Amino acid sequence: MSESSFEASLKKSNDVWADIDVNPNKYRMLTGDRPTGHLHIGHYFGSLKNRVELQNKGVNTMILIADYQVITDRDNTEHIEDYVYNMLADYMACGVDPKKTPIFCHSAVAALNQLMLPFLSLVSEAELLRNPTVKTEQAASGHELTGLLLTYPVHQACDILFCKANIVPVGKDQLPHIEQTRQIARRFNKRYKKVFREPVGLLSDAIEVPGLDGRKMSKSYGNAISLAMTEDETAKLIRKSQTDSDRNITYDPENRPGVSALLTTASLCSGKSQEDIAAEIGDGGSGQLKAYVTESVNNFLKDIRVKRETYLSDKAQLKSILNEGNKFANHIAEKTLEEVKSAMKMNY
Repeated sequence: MSESSFEASLKKSNDVWADIDVNPNKYRMLTGDRPTGHLHIGHYFGSLKNRVELQNKGVNTMILIADYQVITDRDNTEHIEDYVYNMLADYMACGVDPKKTPIFCHSAVAALNQLMLPFLSLVSEAELLRNPTVKTEQAASGHELTGLLLTYPVHQACDILFCKANIVPVGKDQLPHIEQTRQIARRFNKRYKKVFREPVGLLSDAIEVPGLDGRKMSKSYGNAISLAMTEDETAKLIRKSQTDSDRNITYDPENRPGVSALLTTASLCSGKSQEDIAAEIGDGGSGQLKAYVTESVNNFLKDIRVKRETYLSDKAQLKSILNEGNKFANHIAEKTLEEVKSAMKMNY
């Protein structure tokens, strides 16, 4: 993405942020996650917190558990049911209200997935092959380029456009997906009839939470503090984290990635700055730093953990909530598909 394209996307995003406080009901937000493992604190600070704030401002929000997208770069779905229900419990424990924010699954909304067929006719092979996000995800997974992974951005366009979402929270690296969705909407409207509005990628200043080894926090790297972890499991993982031999604790991401990652985690959970925490620990060394981080994380997650265990103890309630979300999504998807068929003169 060119600098000018990013600047244009940033301006659109900033304009929307300014308007949301005044006219929240103008917006429908679609967001979601792939159920490939348990959510972690990187998800919380990177996206969940923001979703809940937008929900509570009055934005019309929907959350997708993207179960079909698990198989873009995975060869089985062995634990998917566990991940789906844990994800649902995590969402609610973090403040998502299913009465305000319907939560649904790909596999339960047939009309959403049927949009793939007309949408695929609107993109070229070359456009799919040069999408940088697809290349990044393939490299990260080490998986061969399946047809589903190649067309992943088109499936995401189905997710966004089926419900006429006009804002989608994204990081800078996901803007190519939004541009592909805008392009598909534009081409469909021009070729057939205006059915879709072009969504805006809603950029935020959320901090990318580093993992306990200084790299990006990720389930696949084993460097993430899961919301599902107990206090003891959290303490054990933090004790194993990489630091260095310098006892004087300083915040220096470039030269001390392990120490700085821990300071950032403690900062997010405690509300104090990395520099203030480093000064407080001084020459206490990595042992005191890890103890500080452990206490900060466990204090922060205490209420979330209690709530998620309460939700997980009632699987019937979780199934009911998901069923209601699926019904809501199906109603919208079927209506949109009828509009599409009508525009294409295929409603015979």
